Amino acid sequence: MIEGTAQSYWMASSDPTSYPALTGSAEVDVAVVGGGIAGLSTAWELARAGRSPVVLEADRIAAGVTGFTTGRLSAAHPWIYKPLRDSLGPDTACLYARSQQEAVEHVERTARDLGVDCDLERRPSHIYVESPDRVDELKEEAEAVREAGLPASFVTDTDLPYPVAGALRVEHQVQFHPRRYLLALAEDLVRRGGRVHERTRVVDLTEGAGDRPHRLTTAGGAVVTAREVVIATLFPIVEHALMSFRLTPLRELVVAAPIDEDADPGAMYITRQENTRSVRTAPYGDGRRLLLITGESFAPGDGDLARHHRDLVAWAREHFKIGEIAYWWSAQDLDTADTVPYVGRISDRVHVATGFARSGMSHGVMSGRLLAGLITGNEPEWAHLYDPRRARPHREAGSVLGTGMTNMRRFVEDRVRSRAGTLDDIRPGTGAVIRHRGRHCAAYRDEEGEPHVVSARCTHLACLVAFNDVERVWECPCHGSRFGVDGTVLQGPATTSLEPVDP
Repeated sequence: MIEGTAQSYWMASSDPTSYPALTGSAEVDVAVVGGGIAGLSTAWELARAGRSPVVLEADRIAAGVTGFTTGRLSAAHPWIYKPLRDSLGPDTACLYARSQQEAVEHVERTARDLGVDCDLERRPSHIYVESPDRVDELKEEAEAVREAGLPASFVTDTDLPYPVAGALRVEHQVQFHPRRYLLALAEDLVRRGGRVHERTRVVDLTEGAGDRPHRLTTAGGAVVTAREVVIATLFPIVEHALMSFRLTPLRELVVAAPIDEDADPGAMYITRQENTRSVRTAPYGDGRRLLLITGESFAPGDGDLARHHRDLVAWAREHFKIGEIAYWWSAQDLDTADTVPYVGRISDRVHVATGFARSGMSHGVMSGRLLAGLITGNEPEWAHLYDPRRARPHREAGSVLGTGMTNMRRFVEDRVRSRAGTLDDIRPGTGAVIRHRGRHCAAYRDEEGEPHVVSARCTHLACLVAFNDVERVWECPCHGSRFGVDGTVLQGPATTSLEPVDP
């Protein structure tokens, strides 16, 4: 049994949006594909600089990955500063820290200037370990964070209700309601002359050469020509710079439960032990806080979601005094080959922002500032650090090779593995990949007994999808595309639906 309402708290506690879909053709200065934190931040920065950007969102803005985050905005990213310093030098680590902390300060300043009620709170952020044999390693990371210029310290005492062996504490970080913040950003963007179009899925990009504009085509047949294009979808919808080998998708769960205010641990906490545990709270009213716990990392299509949910709830109850689970949701993110996001120009006048590696809030805001700077000619000094065309073989080679081998193994094994069962074996409310009419098919039977059969080959790069039996969606384990039981695209990089097959 899955406890709690299957809904993101950020979605449940903010207003719905109803920006119009794009119809017909449009000529624009800058087209921003994707209405999450990176896309909206980029468009808002451009509008603030006097440009007239257009945001094209496949569904609703701030309702995809951004609507299912934890709202933790911090420059204290787990285990990145020492590896950066050791491999690329202390100056690079300092630039990374500066770009991230500036994003934190930028959100607080923007929320104040726009008068946004987004539950923004200044809190220290902690990276902790429970195993004593990891303490020395964490102390070295704390030293690297301090050297990078952040207000960091190593501590052994925290306000968590359970002991830790040590924690890296960074002051002056932020937790907030990300969706309320971004909806206010979108409203101000429109006031400044920008445009937002929802339910406008971009399915094709034809890049212009020289002075010719780029041409974007939507699922509804609308055509947009733009001098500059920003791809701020989770996984880029265009294939450049070997992105399919340099990005690895993962999913995590969030459970949320009310607690008394006096039980609030008073800060943000994260550990990569126990398959990741992230802890924070949010205002909940009536003398209560909402405890949000994130964890249970797994690959899309590969995880037993019900088991992961039970494990996360059991851990929450073991460590905190909670009653019923109020909400639960899952989120998807992408790891990069060298742990640094890919943000910047990927070809002539085409830009991307991707690979936020579970730190999407600060990375998304940073991306908006970086991409707007590139387009307006005010490139920040740390832009080269995130360049998606960078070549760092000493940091990337192992990860790129591993991702490529894993996906190739899936591709081959899925095609030679025997698929037992027939359509008659699919029970109501369940789905499976079967051999049907001589091909691999994704078959689902609804609660009324009606079968829904589509091709099992992901329309991105033809990996076979797998069924998520809790959320009842088809997921591609190679690159993270998600589809409804009828084959409809829910999340890219796929841009077209799974092909229907006659039952």
